[in-house]
Order: sequence, then structure tokens, then C-alpha cells
Amino acid sequence: MRKTVQTHSIRILALCLALAAAPSAMAGDITCKMTYSLSGWSAFYKTASGTGTVNCSNGQSMSVKIETKGGGLTFGKYKIRNGFGQFANVDDIRDVLGSYATAEAHASAENSASAQAMTNGKVSLALSGKGKGWSLGVAFSRFAIEAAN
Repeated sequence: MRKTVQTHSIRILALCLALAAAPSAMAGDITCKMTYSLSGWSAFYKTASGTGTVNCSNGQSMSVKIETKGGGLTFGKYKIRNGFGQFANVDDIRDVLGSYATAEAHASAENSASAQAMTNGKVSLALSGKGKGWSLGVAFSRFAIEAAN
């Protein structure tokens, strides 16, 4: 009798855990991608700004403004056109908004390519882009995305 009660208790507990986990298993099922353009400069202080569009697999779309600021041992001037970003762990398009922490090492001359990965809480963002300019250094910065008006 005791073994039967334990078995039923374990089954009930497993069912409760499965039901509790069900909403989170469905969370983050939306895929969002961003196309963007960005230009900026750095001389110890790094700054850049740009615009983009986020499109999600659930049909949501939003125009965004992008701004990055930070510092380090960094020098350069650059422009990225037709950049691409992919978000992970998104429940709603508004989850992509906010500040992402970044750390990077970069070196480029004339034609350049870049790639970065960053997080904002549970949301992750991977960026890649090609552009023109020159840069050299190591920087820590904040990459912010906000809705464009």
C-alpha cells in the first residue's frame, strides 16, 4: 500500500511539474530577425546610431532606433549597411527592446565585417554585418534598441 501511494504521489508531482512547465516550454517560440544600418566612431569613447526593422514569425513588425555607447581602448570610424540580427527567447516583439551588454575586440581596414552576440535578460541577440571604415581596439558598450516613432 505504501509503495502504491508513493508511486501515485510521484506521478501526481510529475504531472504538476509538467503542467507548470508547459507555459514556459511554449515561451520563446517566436523567431525575430532584424535588418539594420549603423554608423559611428570611437576614440576611447565609442558611439554609433542607426535604424532597423524587426520582423517576427508571428507576423509582428516594428521599426527601431539603435544606439550604442561605451568605451575602452578603441579607435575608428565605420558604417554598417544591410546588417542582420537574430533574436532568441522572444515571447512578443516588445521583448527585443531594451539595452544589451556587449564586449568586443575589433580590427578592420576599408571593407570590414563584424559579428557580435549579446543578451538582455533572457533575450539573446546575434548580429552580423558588412561595412566600410576602419577600427582597432577593445571596447565594452551598451547596445540599445527602442521603438521608432
